[in-house]
Amino acid sequence: MSVRVSRRNFLKLGAAGLGASSMAMMGFAPDQALASVRHFKLSGATMTRNVCTYCSVGCGMLLYARGDGGANVIDNIYHVEGDPDHPVSRGSLCPRGAGVLDFIHSPSRVKYPEVREPNTNEWKRISWDEAFDRIARHMKDDRDRNFQTHDDQGRLVNRWMTTSMVAASACTNETAYLTQKITRALGILTLDNQARV
Repeated sequence: MSVRVSRRNFLKLGAAGLGASSMAMMGFAPDQALASVRHFKLSGATMTRNVCTYCSVGCGMLLYARGDGGANVIDNIYHVEGDPDHPVSRGSLCPRGAGVLDFIHSPSRVKYPEVREPNTNEWKRISWDEAFDRIARHMKDDRDRNFQTHDDQGRLVNRWMTTSMVAASACTNETAYLTQKITRALGILTLDNQARV
């Protein structure tokens, strides 16, 4: 029984044999080499794209987290690096952005909404739903009390001058556009943008 070997397979087998014999002559031992292999530290991690919030540049970040995947388990972020596909930073991070891991794991970082009631000096934790409801209620009450449809000369103005909006500078153009549209739709004229933190 004859085995037909193509020219391409013959060259592959010849190169593999030559490579193996050359490595054996140099003292390469496959068992020792395989035993010393370390796993890449990001293998098995979940990667999430994010935008750095430190300044108005808005550099892209890759956040790597690992957890056991169980229900009610929060993955632990253990590595942060620049996003090479991000059009702004192309993988670069300044020292503050590169050190964001310390901020993420800081024991003094506020992770939940808190409120300090009038005439008290203590902050209490509230749910996100309660926080949104309280903000919406305060805005609605203030707008109902202070919305102006006409100015002193009788001109139509439809403005709300007692509340202002501060937007984040590290957001995308689309987010900035929506912020502007929502603010103007409410009648808010005093809109500012935070450029540095």
